[in-house]
Amino acid sequence: MRADWRDVMLVDGYNIIGGWPELAALSLSGMQEARDRLLDLLADYQAFSGRRVIAVFDAYRVPGLGRSFVQGKVQVFFTKEKETADECIERLVGEFSHRRRQIYVATSDSIEQHVIFAKGALRYSARELRLEVEENQKQVKKAIDPRSGGSSRHSLEDKLPPDVRDELEKWRRQ
Repeated sequence: MRADWRDVMLVDGYNIIGGWPELAALSLSGMQEARDRLLDLLADYQAFSGRRVIAVFDAYRVPGLGRSFVQGKVQVFFTKEKETADECIERLVGEFSHRRRQIYVATSDSIEQHVIFAKGALRYSARELRLEVEENQKQVKKAIDPRSGGSSRHSLEDKLPPDVRDELEKWRRQ
């Protein structure tokens, strides 16, 4: 599958930070730390889910043209002056809806949920996204932890018949 054909998850960054207890607590000591933690979690989510993740942070009252960059393979937008995160998300939904893909928006803002739903996107509340991220973390841990039934480092060895394993071990020792 081509990367530009992936489903897209647009995340209202500050809304999610405020909606996740861990991040809300972290934001009290520093918003940058909360943003970085959210972006770390979203990068892992993106890698596991296969969805392209775009985080949008509101810079409505900050003078300037806005900015966009990539952190941990997650696209990050800070809105331009006089543009809210909601407006940016709505614009991005419009841009992505012209291509063949499913668009998801993670926000607990009920008005924004109605607007993006009307534009054809599906919504995730902050709680739903947190539960999905946590489930993905469990699946990753299970996949890499041999004690939990996931794949081990020596998965090929485990799949070989005993006589083939013995023969390969003889060759290795020579």
